[in-house]
Amino acid sequence: MEAETRLVGSSEISCTPGNVVLVGCGNMGAALLGGWLAQGMDRNRLHVIDSAPEGRERARSMQVRTSAAPTKGLGTVEVLVLAVKPQQLDDMLGDYTGFVEAGAAILSIAAGKPIAYYERRLGRERPIVRAMPNTPAAIGQGITALVANAAVDERQRAMAETLMRAVGDVVWLADESLMDAVTAVSGSGPAYVFLLIEALTVAGQAAGLDTELAGRLAMATVAGAGAYASRSELAPAALRRQVTSPGGTTQAALEVLMREPGLEQLVKDAVRAAAKRSRDLA
Repeated sequence: MEAETRLVGSSEISCTPGNVVLVGCGNMGAALLGGWLAQGMDRNRLHVIDSAPEGRERARSMQVRTSAAPTKGLGTVEVLVLAVKPQQLDDMLGDYTGFVEAGAAILSIAAGKPIAYYERRLGRERPIVRAMPNTPAAIGQGITALVANAAVDERQRAMAETLMRAVGDVVWLADESLMDAVTAVSGSGPAYVFLLIEALTVAGQAAGLDTELAGRLAMATVAGAGAYASRSELAPAALRRQVTSPGGTTQAALEVLMREPGLEQLVKDAVRAAAKRSRDLA
């Protein structure tokens, strides 16, 4: 089944929600919180709940109210953002039914937990949006896939999009089953890039460069090539051909990388394995 997707830029907030409760202020939760504040959200409309002292300290360092558990006096909560480890949900989700029963939409970034899980626990009539951000969200350069159940209205979709756009671009999926492929490509994808940087560094050392220089060259090359590709109107294949002179050094290298089974097939196999594992874990 094909997905109905919508790519959205990150330069403009489309719908600012009212009161937002963020559950969990670990690495991703803190990245979201920082992004919201940088986009101009009123910190008085934000509240962080985290049982871990270090999570509450992160929020306090951004001058956002915190508590170790759900508390009264938060006003009407429009969005409840679940930024916790999936294994924590079974024990804690019941503590937040009051927010949901009062009308809060759930925005979950807990990896691997499908919408059906929340519907079983909270009811099919509850508005639920599932999100899959990736690691570059920590520096505002991420991309997040979102999928919503039938109970989510247009305003709630816009609020979820606004909250995730604070850390990068957003893609909407019409079919939740595609979330496994998204996980394999963009969720796990940064690790593939990190491996490429490692491999280029080791190859540079083998070619005679010292470790520091090889690492700097590899890092800058991957970062620069990615930025160049993202700003170019040409497709990656066209860019590759553009920098490959016939009979030159790049062609010699690509002949090795594209030799059967080739890098493309290895990446296909890797993504297939990651997607299968994502399905198994769900």
